[in-house]
Amino acid sequence: MDARGKAIIAGGLVLTVALGIVTDIYVAAVAFVLVLTLALAFQIMDETRRLPPRVDCWLSEDAKKIFIANRGNERALRIHVTLVPLNREFDLPELDVEGRHEFLLGDMIAEAKAVVGYEDPSGRKYSRSFSLSATGPADEDLLKPVFPIFGWK
Repeated sequence: MDARGKAIIAGGLVLTVALGIVTDIYVAAVAFVLVLTLALAFQIMDETRRLPPRVDCWLSEDAKKIFIANRGNERALRIHVTLVPLNREFDLPELDVEGRHEFLLGDMIAEAKAVVGYEDPSGRKYSRSFSLSATGPADEDLLKPVFPIFGWK
């Protein structure tokens, strides 16, 4: 948490103690719950500020394009996509935050696996694989949170 957030929380705690002394204890308890909620919100904001890039890959509805999107909070660099067993490879120099790119395949594909490798700006390497199917189920986990909070992996 940054200094401004700590100052706001400290001010809220001082206000809570002052309310406990001057007014009723229940008003102070309500203020304390609000300060705790604010502290939790600051903690979540701090954890989600520095998310690494998360490159996702999926097949278009007509099975002639592959979409690549960066859903993290940093740029993804040196993206390399390999389609297995189609023996096709694509490179993309970078993808900005919330950026999206599509690769035209020319032919329809029924099923394939996309292996995506990329780096973040600090040089850390990541690799993910995606099942691409024109008729099968999507490769998304519906219960997975939009962003990893509290160290969810």
